[in-house]
Amino acid sequence: MRPLKICMVTTFYPPANFGGDGIFVYRLTNALARYGHEVHVVHDVDAFHLLSNRPPQHNFPHPPNVVLHPLEYGKRGEIDLLMVHQLGRPLLKHAALQELLTGEQFDVIHFHNISLLGGPGILRYGDALKLCTLHECWFVCPMHVLWRFDREPCTRRTCLACTLHGRRPPQLWRYTGQRDRDIAQVDAFIGPSHFVEEIYHRHGFPAPIHYLPYFFPDVEAEAHGETAQETTPNDGRPYFIFVGRLEKIKGVQVLIEAFRHFQQADLLIAGAGAYEPELRAMAQGLPHVRFLGLLDHARLRALYRHAIATLIPSLCYETFGWPTLESFAVSTPVIVPDRGALPEIVRSGGGLVYTNTVELIEAMATLQRSPARRDTLGADGYASYRTHYSEESHLAQYHRLLGELGGFN
Repeated sequence: MRPLKICMVTTFYPPANFGGDGIFVYRLTNALARYGHEVHVVHDVDAFHLLSNRPPQHNFPHPPNVVLHPLEYGKRGEIDLLMVHQLGRPLLKHAALQELLTGEQFDVIHFHNISLLGGPGILRYGDALKLCTLHECWFVCPMHVLWRFDREPCTRRTCLACTLHGRRPPQLWRYTGQRDRDIAQVDAFIGPSHFVEEIYHRHGFPAPIHYLPYFFPDVEAEAHGETAQETTPNDGRPYFIFVGRLEKIKGVQVLIEAFRHFQQADLLIAGAGAYEPELRAMAQGLPHVRFLGLLDHARLRALYRHAIATLIPSLCYETFGWPTLESFAVSTPVIVPDRGALPEIVRSGGGLVYTNTVELIEAMATLQRSPARRDTLGADGYASYRTHYSEESHLAQYHRLLGELGGFN
């Protein structure tokens, strides 16, 4: 395909980023740039500062043909975020976004998490071919993740009561039909899992959704190769690892409870978040449960590689689950709950699925007792990554979609 001028539009982008959606945008941006496209990224630094109690961390390099457009308005920006949340369209940043998305004459505008950058109204900006990836459930859930009353996955719609319970003001635009009018401006919505298409349509989303799973970049996979300088983590003691944000919905409390009864290996917890103080309190008296904080990619690579397995105990509906691919890339298996997209990812090999805490402990014991089973599952995960979740496979499907929709070749 000829080189294109592509714009990524996202609320969060590394290093001003929290979760997997921003990491995906970063990885896709760099992959497209390595292919030869000129890639621009528009993102909202004000949103990160409003929601974070820490400065941006770690270094995220880019090829020279990537152009960043961070929007940062200070206190005015914080006011704008509230207005976007309520009205579903850009206000104070309207002129800047209009100039960027229309004036730059992009071939493709690819929207991602736009919840605070412009709401659904930003989908009207620009005249390029428009894509939108559904990283979470924001279009069908004002709480973003279909986590009902902060205690259970959503099985029936009680949106207003759930919003008030979460101490958020109701979003006026969700009750006006604005969402459906704005999404009609998008040429294609993309879901990273089949589960996304299923859950969106179950909740009344009117547009078709194209399946295009996440990928793990070649350059990061190559860096995941073991080096002579790499030492075995955890002083050689066997361990399982959790990597992610320390929030209630991520389920680390389930792991801590399981490790009260499972002491044949350690639990290493890599990440930070608002729920961390409660989790640390729960882990008191469990010396084999350790909190590592935020770690750089090199440290995480070694931890993934030498773990018995990666544990992903999410209580909410994950739309994908980045630690699966990061584990598969180093031939480490995963153990996941039978919920959301996670079992879909391990269906072709690479892990075990559980439905309750007893089954979780049994799965951990199985892999701890049988290194051969662990290695077989790890090899299956690596094969699945190379077949289904490689950079080459993703770009081929991405370019095919651009060709079908926009006639690019």
